[in-house]
Amino acid sequence: MNEVMVALKEEFDIVTARGAGREMARQLGFGSADQTRLATAISELARNALQYAREGMCLISDESDARRSRIEVVVEDHGPGIPDLEKAMEYGFSTGGGLGAGLPGAKRLAHEFEIESEPGRTRVTIGMNRVRV
Repeated sequence: MNEVMVALKEEFDIVTARGAGREMARQLGFGSADQTRLATAISELARNALQYAREGMCLISDESDARRSRIEVVVEDHGPGIPDLEKAMEYGFSTGGGLGAGLPGAKRLAHEFEIESEPGRTRVTIGMNRVRV
C-alpha cells in the first residue's frame, strides 16, 4: 500500500498535502476533474485543522483493489472538537469567520465522507473511487 503522511503545522503544508493527493490520484488514473475535487477537499480539511487546532496531520492512502482504484484521506487534529456537527455540516455556518463551506464542501466533493469529533480529537475521512477498466 502506498501512503503519504503530511504534518500540518503551517500554511504551506496545505499545499504539500493537496499536491500529494492530486499526484496519487493522477498515478491511479483518476481524471483531472476528480484530481481537482480531491485536492480541493484536502485543502478545505487541512485548512480547518490548522485554523481550529493549530496543527494536525493528513494521511493519503492508496486503498485500491482489483475492482477499483481508491484513495482514502484522513485529516486529524487534536483541537477543541466541533461542538455541533449537524450545524457545522450546513453551508454558511462558520465559527471561524469564513464562508462556512469547508466541511460541507469537502463532503460534496468526495465520494465518501465520514467525520468524528469530540474535544481533543476531530477526524475526517474522505474517499475517492474509480472503477478499473
